[in-house]
Amino acid sequence: MNFFEVVMDTFRNQGLMMVVMSSIIITLLGFFLRKRNIVNETAGKTLSSILLTVIIPALAFNSFMAPINQQSMRDGISILIWGFVLYIILIAVTIPVFAKYKGDRKTVLRLLTIFGSTTFFGIPIISALYGQEAVLLANLFNIGYRVFLYSYCYIKMSGLKMEKKNIKDMLLNPIVIATFAGLFIWLFQDSLPQIATGTNAYGYNIYHAFLRVDQTLPVFYRFVTFLSPLASPVAWLAIGVTLAGISIKEAAKEKDAWYYSLAKIAFVPVINLVLILILVSVGILDISNYGFAATMIMMATPAATVATAFAIGFDKEAVLASNASLLSTIVAVFSMPFWIVIIQIVQNMGIFN
Repeated sequence: MNFFEVVMDTFRNQGLMMVVMSSIIITLLGFFLRKRNIVNETAGKTLSSILLTVIIPALAFNSFMAPINQQSMRDGISILIWGFVLYIILIAVTIPVFAKYKGDRKTVLRLLTIFGSTTFFGIPIISALYGQEAVLLANLFNIGYRVFLYSYCYIKMSGLKMEKKNIKDMLLNPIVIATFAGLFIWLFQDSLPQIATGTNAYGYNIYHAFLRVDQTLPVFYRFVTFLSPLASPVAWLAIGVTLAGISIKEAAKEKDAWYYSLAKIAFVPVINLVLILILVSVGILDISNYGFAATMIMMATPAATVATAFAIGFDKEAVLASNASLLSTIVAVFSMPFWIVIIQIVQNMGIFN
């Protein structure tokens, strides 16, 4: 199959195109609802809070309710390691990218470039496009992200050493709790006490770890499965509502915010793409199509909410951080379909396992 055929097959993928169009339409719906005052100015924050405290944790936990085998273990370890390595690379690469800036301005632009909105913006898209297996890999990739976000980013923004309160907030975050709880169950499901959950075609009992609630407590697990699919539409609505409440005209006047947005949405995903292709070709990195897609979407996300909050809270170029967050979100909404198509084209080339 030549390159042209790969591209055409990508655009003929109705499932892919439906998700792309849905994300844009639902985001615009949120924008319209706020502009027409059908919802008030607090709706965006309310939706975001529900998403981050209930829906995303449910999605994260749900992704780990899956069998473990040699292939999934290898993919998981590769993505986990790559998550740490990539952020170390981004920390180094962003120094020359923003070399012309000084002081707090340089610090803020660098950190907002390194840390994207992987949880709020990225995971819902990954879930809608690729399903549970990709979300599992995305959560493993996000472990490195969270370690650096709450350590390196916090220290650079605050100018202080790591505080006990910050570590506590990180560990008690609902998404972190759900991720590590799910990860523990996924990794050790073969070693945990087993419960018979049914019989196979030959009449023998089928056993699952007692913590595999999808198999052992199906009634309770329905709660999780009802919440998980809400991640994408709620996130897109929240983005649209939030964008409608901010002055795009004022943000657009900030040239440095535009430079940052292009670096974040274009330069960072390219770095990830090039490095992965090189490392896979020489046999150093072994990841699946889902792993590749998850990392690409994560890297094409706008400024992280937590990093922006750090900048505002510690008074480090608060106006720049707010403008950069807004513009990068707008750019990401309209550029994400492009990156999804690129991901599909690369996947169709059969490079990954």
